Amino acid sequence: QVQLVESGGGLVQAGGSLRLSCAASGRTFSSYALGWFRQAPGKEREFVAAISWSLTDSAMTDYADSVKGRFTISRNNAKNTVYLQMNSLKPEDTAVYYCAARFRKTGRSLQEYDYWGRGTQVTVSS
Repeated sequence: QVQLVESGGGLVQAGGSLRLSCAASGRTFSSYALGWFRQAPGKEREFVAAISWSLTDSAMTDYADSVKGRFTISRNNAKNTVYLQMNSLKPEDTAVYYCAARFRKTGRSLQEYDYWGRGTQVTVSS
């Protein structure tokens, strides 16, 4: 199994930046596709970004239209960690951000992911 722990959330003003980290346990980290999702109060959890599995740090990426051009997902297999660099943050980005993983194949649906972290809060003030 894979255990995921998010960190790096906090309070930032609009236009600022944050870098989220998701540390994973498990001996086959490179074989897992990873995704970031977020959930705001009163709303359903939504897809943010995903990165494909890879034996190296090179991988295909996918982004929701709402964050494309502002957020960047990356992975470091040696550190068993996936990152979400968030720039030009907006108040509407405020949410709990979750890291998720599934074996090899990736996607945008919550149903496709097998493992989830507990989330980290991101708050963007105006």
